[in-house]
Order: sequence, then C-alpha cells, then structure tokens
Amino acid sequence: MNDAVVVFGGSGFVGTHLVRHLAADSADDVVSIDLLPPRETLAGVDYRIGDVRDLAGLDLGRPVARIYNFAAVHTTPGHPTHDYYDTNILGALEVTRFAARSGAREIVFTSSISVYGPSEDTKTEASPPAPESAYGHSKLIAERLHRHWQEAAPDRRLVIVRPAVVFGPGEGGNFARLAALLKKGVFVYPGRKDTIKACIYVQDLLEAIEFARSQPESVTLFNAAYPQRYTLEQIVETLIRRHFPKARTVLVPLPVVLAAAKLLTMLDVFGLGIHPDRVMKLVRSTDIYPAWLVSRQRLFPDALDRAVELWSAQSHGTFV
Repeated sequence: MNDAVVVFGGSGFVGTHLVRHLAADSADDVVSIDLLPPRETLAGVDYRIGDVRDLAGLDLGRPVARIYNFAAVHTTPGHPTHDYYDTNILGALEVTRFAARSGAREIVFTSSISVYGPSEDTKTEASPPAPESAYGHSKLIAERLHRHWQEAAPDRRLVIVRPAVVFGPGEGGNFARLAALLKKGVFVYPGRKDTIKACIYVQDLLEAIEFARSQPESVTLFNAAYPQRYTLEQIVETLIRRHFPKARTVLVPLPVVLAAAKLLTMLDVFGLGIHPDRVMKLVRSTDIYPAWLVSRQRLFPDALDRAVELWSAQSHGTFV
C-alpha cells in the first residue's frame, strides 16, 4: 500500500487543480477531504466528506507522506467574523494534530497576503505582518500553529505560501467577474486605473509550491505572485486585446461606482456579484512582490499574456 498524500480543501478551486495534478502522479495515493462534494471525481482518488474543524476520528489506516492544508473560509464579504477564526484556526490545530498522529513529516499550508494588511506599499516576505481583517488575523495565527508543529521535530518540513489573487478555470472570483463584465462590453474603472493587483495563474501557483517543496530548508515561506506587479489597467487591457476587442472601458469617480454598487437588487439581475466591498478591492493595491521566488530565478516571463491564453484554452473561451 502506497503512502497517502492528503489534501484538505480538495473540493475548492485550488484544491481541485491540485488533486488533478497529484492524481496524474501514481507514486502516492491521493485522499481529498472537504465539507463539500468534489467538483470532479478522478479515478484512484479517495474522496471523503470531512470537517477540518474536527478530525479526531480521521484514521486512513496507512502512513501519510504529505499533507496539503488548503481548507479555509476566505471569501470576503460573505461570512461572519467568527467563521474565519473557527475554520482557519481550529482547522490548523486539527490538521497539525492529525499530522502528528499519522506520522506525516511534511505540510504545505496556504496562507494569504491578507496577513500584510491593506497598504499601497510594496510588501515582500520580509515585511512585518499587519493584518486588519478577521481573515488576515486568522491566517497569521494559523501560520504560527503550523510552525509550532514543525518545530516539535527536526525532520518535519513546512511550506507556507501566501498566494496573491489566484485565477484560472473554476475560480469564480475577481478575475472571473472582470471577464464577465468585459463579455458584456464594458468595464468601469472605479476612480483609478493604476491599482496594483498581485496575481498568479493557478498552474503557476502549483508549480511554485512544488518548487518550494524541492528546496532543502525545513521551513519555506514565500509570496506566490508574478514579479511584474501588474496594474488593473494592464490586466483589463490584456483581456481586451486578446479576447474582448469590442469591450470598452470608462473611468468613473469612486463615489458614483460605490453608490451604484449599493443597488444590489438591480445589479444582481446581471449575475455579476457586484458589491461595494468588491469595488473597494479594485481600488486598493495589493502590491505583493515574490522576493523569495525571484531570488531563485523563478521569474515567470510573459506571465499575464501566457496565463490569459491558458485560461482561455482550458475554459474553452468561457473564462469561468
């Protein structure tokens, strides 16, 4: 019997792509655990319904080689404050307890750039965390809990990745909403065009994680983002140039956009999920620089153009 590779949060956006990637490698048995049913079922994958907040009864009956902890409450807005702490902190406790109980020697944990807090300043891995949201606070505490697990035994390995906005097939988030607006023919810039939006395509994220896993350090922490630091305008214009040539853009003062976004009943008719908090995300920069990856020559040439083409091809031109 092969050792198990366990993915907590395997039914989520990134988790689904990771399980697909792992399933293509027959060296290990893949176990996907999530509260939600999987988006797809692949041969050879052991899919289980489970709550990351309570893993006391979880016993796979075999050695566990590696754990990916991708389970989280992350969507903002959308959850009461206590949900972020309940799932993200209790989940970290339960996953690390399961790792100790099952003899796992390696954990990959997806944290968040929210631990840096909102700021227009460029942030690297050396920047001090300053979270302001419940999500950011919960992720920073979860990082520390994973570090406590690693520090308990010298042969344990930990990778902590702080992903920027991840996009690709199945995302259903900010990039998908942006593409949906361009499909309808117009995108409204809310007050500015030069907002820096750190981002990374889902396949590049997984490749960066595997690269980090290949390094000799016992603990690796890195930002997962493209070093080019694309602006909102560059992202929009790339999509227009390559796939939505008839779309038009307009710059509208922020107060006007926010007032329109508050008319949720009317806007929801279009199914775009527009919300004032999401508008503000377009206004605030997430200037996250992947210094660790760059120092190791992981530079992602032509990143945005290449990623948009992959997204189009893999989603059959739907960008969903």
